[in-house]
Amino acid sequence: MIKSDNPLSISKNSIEKGRLLFARDVTFMLSAVSLDTLPPARLPEICFAGRSNVGKSSLINALTNRKGLARASNTPGRTRELNYFNIDERLFIVDLPGYGYAKASKSDIVRWTKLTREFLFGRASLRRVFLLIDSRHGTKENDIELMNMLDETAVTYQIVLTKIDKIKKSEIDEVYIKTAALITKRPAAYPNIILTSSEKKNGLDELRSTIANIAIP
Repeated sequence: MIKSDNPLSISKNSIEKGRLLFARDVTFMLSAVSLDTLPPARLPEICFAGRSNVGKSSLINALTNRKGLARASNTPGRTRELNYFNIDERLFIVDLPGYGYAKASKSDIVRWTKLTREFLFGRASLRRVFLLIDSRHGTKENDIELMNMLDETAVTYQIVLTKIDKIKKSEIDEVYIKTAALITKRPAAYPNIILTSSEKKNGLDELRSTIANIAIP
């Protein structure tokens, strides 16, 4: 089985750096409904993007060890704003609205899409987009469209496969290999794919250490 969270592939110092960052004070800041309501770009930012119900909020809660920090829901499309979290004045984490929710109204889809695009392509403090892909389903057309946009605008992104505890080991290998092949020649894609499970805590050490390298020391 391919394992991106193999402890041998991450130094103890990196793991500790990530642990210490997320052991600090983590607070929900605000929900932005327009670029005018975004906080000042005074800290480096990362964001979590992905299809509706891919597990963005659950992953934020798992990373921070705070169950109710981000509002996770079984109802797709619940996140409708840019939700900002402050990691001890060292980093902003942004939970983006999920895309691909078929039951959302056309007006809502247009508004979410416009807000997300304007944020992704106009936020100077955005250091990396973590693009979450449900390992049970692999990349979909909406994911490819977002990758294309990020490549065209040179916004760095990294793939995070979620919910790996829900599929067999052979299926994890298959989706990993397919995803790795997909991003090989994409100019803005970070080459390392992270395998995660919010429920079983797989891959959290690697993701924390990756994020810690972006945050202010």
